[in-house]
Amino acid sequence: MMPDALRQGQSCPCHNCKDMSAAYILTLSCPDRPGIVHAVSGFLLERGGNIEEAAQYNDHGTGLFFMRVRFALGQLTQEDLRAQLKLFADSFQMQWKLHASAQPMKTVIFVSKEGHCLNDLLFRWKTGLLPVDIRAIVSNHRDFYQLAASYNVPFHHIPVTAATKAQAEARQYEVIETEGAELVVLARYMQILSDDLCRKLSGRAINIHHSFLPSFKGAKPYYQAHDRGVKLIGATAHYVTADLDEGPIIEQDVARVDHSDTVEDLTATGRDTEAMVLARAVKWHSEHRVLLDGHKTVIFR
Repeated sequence: MMPDALRQGQSCPCHNCKDMSAAYILTLSCPDRPGIVHAVSGFLLERGGNIEEAAQYNDHGTGLFFMRVRFALGQLTQEDLRAQLKLFADSFQMQWKLHASAQPMKTVIFVSKEGHCLNDLLFRWKTGLLPVDIRAIVSNHRDFYQLAASYNVPFHHIPVTAATKAQAEARQYEVIETEGAELVVLARYMQILSDDLCRKLSGRAINIHHSFLPSFKGAKPYYQAHDRGVKLIGATAHYVTADLDEGPIIEQDVARVDHSDTVEDLTATGRDTEAMVLARAVKWHSEHRVLLDGHKTVIFR
């Protein structure tokens, strides 16, 4: 039987219980200077922390230092740790975030009429391959309400027209806030978000698109690519910004094709590539491996 003290969230007095330390991920960036790694590791050691994974990067172009540390610590509550981290970080002018690593990231997915990325993300989530908690699916079409139901995920059909865009986005943002979403994934959502919504979702919305831009814009890009005889098909996952398809890039990949491939072949290859690239980007973001470096990203794989 579990001790009463443990039920109340207190330390267990017996010696037979397992280590109750919590696992955290700390990410930070600051102006580079000697001794930062030593200072961070010393800060954690002084509080009984055990570093399980660490990576750092110096951007000599900007003079910034980036670091990601996964560690276990049991002597402090998360609130006390945050308070002490703030005092420590201020002396280094650090921008930092602390996350409980065992907590999956609450996520809302937006989709339109192409479901390959949505289906892939749902499968990876349910099979434990993505550390996310998919809270809702939002779509301007009804096509995937049955797919959402099969995964027991709430489906919100919110039509969007030029006349109703503002009201639609207000409803979309209400869903995001109600679900406490830390991440929004545009899984082939074919509507341009307003500048206002882009600002609200800054740093926590990921988009996926084919890599033909800016060469093949508009409808049927794979038909355009086939007509021009492309030899590479690719995909790009990036953070959403007000500048369309120009946000900081998280992941990209390509697949080779040749003259014998039909439009259908190109489309299938492109969709597979999009799904894989988006899944990697979502995984790295949800594991807090992506740090923003101006218009670029630093990714600690």
